[in-house]
Amino acid sequence: MSAEYSATEIMTIEAARRLKSGTVCFVGIGMPSAAANLARLTHAPEVVLIYESGTIGAKPDVLPLSIGDGELAEHADTVVSIPEIFRYWLQGGRVDVGFLGAAQVDRYGNINTTVIGSDYAHPKVRLPGAGGAPEIASNAKETWIIIKQTKRSFVPKLDFMTSVGHLTGGDSRARSGARGAGPTAVITDLGVLTPDPATRELTLTALHPGITVEQARAATGWDLKVAERLDRTAAPTSYELATLRDLQARTAKAHGTVSSE
Repeated sequence: MSAEYSATEIMTIEAARRLKSGTVCFVGIGMPSAAANLARLTHAPEVVLIYESGTIGAKPDVLPLSIGDGELAEHADTVVSIPEIFRYWLQGGRVDVGFLGAAQVDRYGNINTTVIGSDYAHPKVRLPGAGGAPEIASNAKETWIIIKQTKRSFVPKLDFMTSVGHLTGGDSRARSGARGAGPTAVITDLGVLTPDPATRELTLTALHPGITVEQARAATGWDLKVAERLDRTAAPTSYELATLRDLQARTAKAHGTVSSE
């Protein structure tokens, strides 16, 4: 059974569905954190959530505003040093999925979270920056990206490459020395994109209910490739929506904020 939902909600829910119990997931703040914790609260209670601050097996009751929020440590399985998170867990090949957000993404899944504008010293917008994303994108077994799909976010050329995806396509990622499979899914408010097996160019492989190929192409800054067999994601269930909305309501109450759509 499904109910009315927003574009942000179906994006978050579709991303959450991809996480399984037992998966070790290095979580970014924001939409990745919402999706990862929704998975933990619904179908994947044994998913292992790792945050950059050193929390392993985090089980926050509300969504954190930053990696330093106390709720991440309060119910975690353990808390270790940041060097251990990166050296032993991430660089040691123990992270199954790196789950990242972005301000810009290009056709090969490279990410910008640094600046908007071609002049680094005097950008139009200075973004939060890299944090641990470059290391996550370079070392996790695979990377997922969650981002709203518009021509401003899906760009033919990044203003700044913060985190590596598939570089210029083909085997360029492997030749660069980056480890892991790189971006294997980009989940948006319109659908899901996955890399072409040969060229590594992002290809539209699924649309959310009610979304058309024309809408997806109009929201992309390059000539979007579309799979011959295009899947449809399932509409959110009432249970998924209720769980997500309850999580967001608790978070808003705890932090005195209102979740954005």
